[in-house]
Amino acid sequence: MNSDFARAMSRATEAVRASDPAGATAIIQAALAGRFGEPASAARPASGARREPAFRIAPDVVEAEVVEPAAPPRSRSGPGRRGLREVVRSLRTGRALFEGLGTRLPGGPAPLPEVPEGARYLWREHACAAGTRRYRLFTPSCPASDLRGLVVMLHGCKQNPDDFATGTGMNALAETERLLVAYPEQPGAANVSGCWNWFEPGHQGREAGEPAILASLARALATEFGLPPGRTFAAGLSAGGAMAAVLAETHPDVFAAVGVHSGLPRGSARDVASAFAAMRGQGGATAGPRAGAARAIVFHGGADRVVHPANAEALAARWHDGAGERVERGATGGRGWRRVRSGGADTPRFECWLVDGAGHAWSGGNAAGSFTDPEGPSASAEMLRFFLAVPPDPDAA
Repeated sequence: MNSDFARAMSRATEAVRASDPAGATAIIQAALAGRFGEPASAARPASGARREPAFRIAPDVVEAEVVEPAAPPRSRSGPGRRGLREVVRSLRTGRALFEGLGTRLPGGPAPLPEVPEGARYLWREHACAAGTRRYRLFTPSCPASDLRGLVVMLHGCKQNPDDFATGTGMNALAETERLLVAYPEQPGAANVSGCWNWFEPGHQGREAGEPAILASLARALATEFGLPPGRTFAAGLSAGGAMAAVLAETHPDVFAAVGVHSGLPRGSARDVASAFAAMRGQGGATAGPRAGAARAIVFHGGADRVVHPANAEALAARWHDGAGERVERGATGGRGWRRVRSGGADTPRFECWLVDGAGHAWSGGNAAGSFTDPEGPSASAEMLRFFLAVPPDPDAA
């Protein structure tokens, strides 16, 4: 071990002792890449090295750090503290990728979401040729004949349906809008950290893997409850958002619209190594609008240091070429935002929100859930508005 690397390991050890595993990971990541000064996040591009992005990205976010989100202060002897050896092992095995995409903050089991009187929130299971998944199903208190549609909500890594339902507050909105909400669970057998496998080719196509399972679940629920055609939607956070982006392209006949929060484009990665690059904003997905894809609404924090905000720009390029776009600026809940829309004035085909100063968290969410930012516009409310803007298609099959 050379002296530079030894000094880097010493700094990482001090960070771990200070209960800062995120800082330790950043130091080790920089050292493994041969950068022995500051962590990778401190690097700055040369003047003029990047073009002005279509979406305003916080000036201090240049390369997303693939690290754990910052956790609240805790005792050094607490059970959640990670040693330096585990941090290094996580980097070498790729687990840091999954943890950075949505590790639930320590603190025991996920809180159960509130269920309005007369509504139901139950565990169920769906099996099809592509596989089996358990899921939570929220059924609003209205008569089944009054149901207006279905939203499939895809959690992030290390989250679960209860945590995600609590953090997004989607059940309360679905009660008002008379919507079913399904929260599929990604089991540890499919991914050790509970991530949807958006970065694997076997889960990026139509006929097999997780997209096929999720589409089959959505079809089954639409049939069981007699939902109106063209009223099935999907949304997700981080890894779940990336999978929602996959569904928009693989199953536009099933999902009329999708919501992608802090996610990435389909095909931006083909394995764990390229997933790291994609999260830094260096994805390999080809640009250009995708004909026939479902409508999409994107939310991304302008200061997201886990999934680089450049991925919002890459997603925008998949839905439109910039012609006829409308740009709005405003502030909600203490955070400024920039919204870009394209398509019809009342029913845009694509909409993207970049929230100033927000990190890797569900905008306008409930602090009782993990990876939520109570400030800023409500991603849940805006997604439902976007989804329901197009009336049901009476001629759809």
